Amino acid sequence: MADFDYLVIDAKGREARGHIAAPSLDDARASLDRRGLYVVRVDPGAPPPPRGKALVTGFRIGRRRMGTKQLTLFTRQLATLNRVSPLEESLRTISRQTEQEHVRAIVQSVHSGVVEGRRLADAMGREPKSFPPLYRAMVSAGERSGALPTILERLSTLLERQAEINGKIITTLAYPAVLAVVAMAVVTALMMFVVPQVVEQFDTVGQELPWLTRAVIAVSAFLVGYWWALLLVVALAGFGFWQAMKRPAIKLAVDSWVLRLPLIGRLLRDLHAARMARTLATMVASRLPLLEGLTLTTGTIHNARLRLATEEIVESIRGGGSLSAAMRRAGVFPPLLTYLVASGEAAGQLDDMLARAAEYLEREFDRFTATALSLLEPLIIVLMGGIVATIVLSILLPILQLNTLAGQ
Repeated sequence: MADFDYLVIDAKGREARGHIAAPSLDDARASLDRRGLYVVRVDPGAPPPPRGKALVTGFRIGRRRMGTKQLTLFTRQLATLNRVSPLEESLRTISRQTEQEHVRAIVQSVHSGVVEGRRLADAMGREPKSFPPLYRAMVSAGERSGALPTILERLSTLLERQAEINGKIITTLAYPAVLAVVAMAVVTALMMFVVPQVVEQFDTVGQELPWLTRAVIAVSAFLVGYWWALLLVVALAGFGFWQAMKRPAIKLAVDSWVLRLPLIGRLLRDLHAARMARTLATMVASRLPLLEGLTLTTGTIHNARLRLATEEIVESIRGGGSLSAAMRRAGVFPPLLTYLVASGEAAGQLDDMLARAAEYLEREFDRFTATALSLLEPLIIVLMGGIVATIVLSILLPILQLNTLAGQ
């Protein structure tokens, strides 16, 4: 099979460009004729351009990929345009309006696949890095059921809600992270540049310094003389931890321990449960088989314990069990989610109950993060103030001691 570039005119008199795979040039023309297209030109296709030269084995630069924000925007645009115009025209309009070159190339690739006669899900399969398997499965279900505009609308709502949650996580963590980094930088600067200058004034005193002052001086001397060793130890520890996390048993043990932490564990469980409930609600409402959707979702879970629980749910449902019973046995999902899933299964309204559970868990996540942030900010400030106060006190104690001796 060879690739051919073509220029055709459709039944409405509009030009369309693309490429088609066929055994020969005549076969390519015949295939285009069978679609009711007037063939203007068919030329042998050029080989696809390389997407980056290999720097090391298994690594390439310049890979074409649509980011999360770009995929969300593309889905919303396609859902809106597909309600008022044909799919091929909607994709062509989006490609013309897209400013980013790599996104335009991806949309044009999907558009070419649709023009060639492929289904939208199959055309998206040509860009697997940009369109995840679960995304393509939902699109395929919409095409099979004839409800593609509705499915695209649900997909765009799902992606927008996930982007909103991710944005809240980043917003919640950004300020405490910056505050903690600044606090560490201030304390390090005091210990490495201020304390050594003050210590020089105490060298000729001839009196024994207070224990707090001696401790601060020792820490300061270590940072000044062995900062490189400290950085080396941190780097080696980080590399060792990264290598250890590649082992399934160690990763499972660490991820299970994280889930048992009082605050972080609850946050991760609720966040995972909310995402799963929202995704399952969209899949069930889209008439996508629950087992297929869960199987595709499993690969997107980063926590090994939660991924193992999802795999156990898949096996339980494959064996004839219910979703609620499998969630209850997993032991990592909030009781409310399990109860609402059971109620939805009994009433035949699983998608509605999953959506309600997702909304409740997302509201709980919002309240929890707001409370945690309100407590974390003053905690970091108090901790930084305590450390700075300790450093200042260690400098003042010898001065007060000298004043006392001079007064005697």
